[in-house]
Amino acid sequence: MTEAEQEGLRLLDEHYRSFHAVKDTAESLGHQVPSDTKAWSQVLVSTWTSIHGRKRKKGSDLKDGSDVKAANCWNAIDTPRFNGVIPAGRISATSKKPLDVSALDNIPYLFFVLWDEMPPSRTPRCRIWCVRPRGDQVFREMCSKWYEQHRRETIKSNNFQLHPPRNENSNVFRNTCGNLEYPLLFTALHDGSHFTITQHDPEVLKNGACKRSS
Repeated sequence: MTEAEQEGLRLLDEHYRSFHAVKDTAESLGHQVPSDTKAWSQVLVSTWTSIHGRKRKKGSDLKDGSDVKAANCWNAIDTPRFNGVIPAGRISATSKKPLDVSALDNIPYLFFVLWDEMPPSRTPRCRIWCVRPRGDQVFREMCSKWYEQHRRETIKSNNFQLHPPRNENSNVFRNTCGNLEYPLLFTALHDGSHFTITQHDPEVLKNGACKRSS
């Protein structure tokens, strides 16, 4: 096992430990579990890809222009989904982009991190999918359709959402503009004491591509 893999597993174990350390107290007081899924996911992606963050600077999540989207199903009250997947409605100088598919041209990767449970055993799980927006034509076609509907005001919201396969053994994300199968980069399962890697495909970073799904 590489040093990066060891560090990635350590982070997964620490996230799981910290989440459950406060879970019972938070629930007894009527609160959600205070876990910053977005920040944990960004650090985890950097560990597996060696793409660092922006050192608290505004803009993309990672210094190469990539973004990380996260969703956590553990003890979720609402329906977790990936929010703000593509640029829309951004007004600051550091984040504003064209309101069309060309907004994806400077995003090397979109990473999607989902914390859920694997059926039927309900084993705690972490999965990471990766899209290459600049060259993934199937993904871009879906985004183009959304941008066009947004331009026509058929869609009012600026929030482009993807519905992940929550607690399902699937790689299909759903959206009204297209259901796609996404390239799976990484999977880890918790065996009751720690996480173990069950799938890791770095080639996804070079050759991964979405596929149309029903």
